[in-house]
Amino acid sequence: MYYLLGTQGCHLCEIAEHLLNECRAIRTDFSIKPIDIAEQTQWQADYDTLIPVLLHVKTNKFLNWPFTQNDIITFLENYHD
Repeated sequence: MYYLLGTQGCHLCEIAEHLLNECRAIRTDFSIKPIDIAEQTQWQADYDTLIPVLLHVKTNKFLNWPFTQNDIITFLENYHD
């Protein structure tokens, strides 16, 4: 399980979501849950200047912006459930 950490109205987060959707054409074995960090004070403190962030829930490893489709695929391969 992965979280896409961002905020509502974040245009970079929208780009990241689009990249993740493109990655589904290559890999279909992952699920992403969008999370608005504004709803959690700790995540806001930890990730505010890094969003969008792709977070692997099990390991707490993350990929922060800027990232490419290739970066996402590599991250998914390295931190797969």
